[in-house]
Amino acid sequence: MKYLSNVATLEYYSDKCTGCLRCIEVCPHEVFVRHEKIVAVSDRDLCMECGACMMNCPSDAIRVDNGVGCAAALINSMLYGGEPSCDCSGESSGSSCC
Repeated sequence: MKYLSNVATLEYYSDKCTGCLRCIEVCPHEVFVRHEKIVAVSDRDLCMECGACMMNCPSDAIRVDNGVGCAAALINSMLYGGEPSCDCSGESSGSSCC
């Protein structure tokens, strides 16, 4: 599921990647794929900014502002009620990603 185009805060540094593949194991949206001996980003726009990849990367090859984006909107919706909003338009009174 894609959310918004070109807004994910995901940064991947292939020069730091050791090829442990933990990011592939923990990413709920298959943002990462195996590429030769390391990983590559399949599609940044699939990232929901949950932070699982960054928290599990032993080589600090991944950076993402977790707690923003649609992951935060979904969590806030579950905690505080209402429909999640990931559209950044500012028109929704529910949980927002921005």
